[in-house]
Amino acid sequence: MDEAVRQDGAGDPDQLDRLWTPHRIAYIRGENKPADSSAGECPFCRVPALDDVEGLVVHRGDTAYVVLNLYPYSPGHVMVCPYRHIADYTETTDEEAAEIARLTKTAMEVVRGVSAAKGFNIGMNQGAIAGAGISAHLHQHVVPRWPGDQNFLPIIGRTRTLPELLADTRALLADAWR
Repeated sequence: MDEAVRQDGAGDPDQLDRLWTPHRIAYIRGENKPADSSAGECPFCRVPALDDVEGLVVHRGDTAYVVLNLYPYSPGHVMVCPYRHIADYTETTDEEAAEIARLTKTAMEVVRGVSAAKGFNIGMNQGAIAGAGISAHLHQHVVPRWPGDQNFLPIIGRTRTLPELLADTRALLADAWR
């Protein structure tokens, strides 16, 4: 008779494989989420004051910068953010909108060059109701995609695998940006 499959953590083997993603608990618990919508609480306003390695900054422009996502959807997931604390795309100046577009294009070229990404999801979630985790500061996601990357892990297992440390990914992208 087959032993029943049970999930009992660190106990006896139970026929289940586990992928541990302890780094995700910070996101689930809401760590690093701003307490309010002020610039003082905003991580996208704090990041530019940090050095590039600590802030995961890939590139700094005149009105916007590129930063590695701390909670990436896939390896190489970056965001393009204006320095100015604005929430809505319609609030960008012409210069900011143009630089966000240029940095997005360059981010795609750099990520494609270092990781052979075959496609990208690019977008802005405008407002909390539209899915923005941090709705008070505009940011555009640039998410690289590869054939077969939507397998059972993210769909059923609600887990994504990242093959390298964020600091290593940041260094790779920053070096290639130059």
